[in-house]
Amino acid sequence: MKNKIIAISNQKGGVGKTTTAINLSTALAAIGEKVLIIDLDPQGNASTGLGIDYQSRNNSIYKVLASQCNLLDAIQNTEIENLKIIPSTVDLSGIEPELAEVNDRAFTLKKILSDQNSLNDFSFIFIDCPPALSLLTVMAMTAAHSIIVPLQCEFFALEGLSQLIKTIDRVKQNLNQNLTIDGIVLTMFDGRNKLSSQVADDVKKHLSQQVYETIIPRNVRVSEAPSFGMPALIYDQKAAGSQAYLRLADEIIRQNKEQEAA
Repeated sequence: MKNKIIAISNQKGGVGKTTTAINLSTALAAIGEKVLIIDLDPQGNASTGLGIDYQSRNNSIYKVLASQCNLLDAIQNTEIENLKIIPSTVDLSGIEPELAEVNDRAFTLKKILSDQNSLNDFSFIFIDCPPALSLLTVMAMTAAHSIIVPLQCEFFALEGLSQLIKTIDRVKQNLNQNLTIDGIVLTMFDGRNKLSSQVADDVKKHLSQQVYETIIPRNVRVSEAPSFGMPALIYDQKAAGSQAYLRLADEIIRQNKEQEAA
């Protein structure tokens, strides 16, 4: 496999999905991996969090999906070496009705990505999905080799996770038989909160093989970073959240090597 396409998905908002996409990508780029983020969320938070201002998003993932521009023309540099992004705009929220007449519309993104040999330069392509089980999310899962699920350590986490797993199973059955879950990342963990520990224990009990060892703590510096248009790893590398994403990147590199060797 020349590159690995990973959808970062959870239908719940506010679980650290985009934060994980940005900081995991930055951590991998920092150790020399060439990484591309596809911002597939109409809110465009991954683009904002990497310092891409709205006026610079003329060629966006919306225009790529709507056949208004070439994928390669939409790839932008970020301030981080080895990390590039295809930004998103609010126009993306209108793509579903535009593709209504397209046959096999769930395969739209997969076809675009598979047609580009130059994407082989990237070792990882992360797709930041919207917080909904919409056509965009299904397109991401159809195009991806695997999925990473950020899961907030809160009461309703497991309930939402079971719904997401059902969707992944349906996509695997009907659209992408090779799709796998690489792992579940526990986020926003607060060690002072008994509920956080209880949720973490419950998730590990039910899905032990699929839960990453690294747990991302609730961290003020990580929360502040997007407002400055930079990943937490650049904003404050020593912060507990930043260090956790570096450990997660190491874990994912190890996992990827094991998968390639299998």
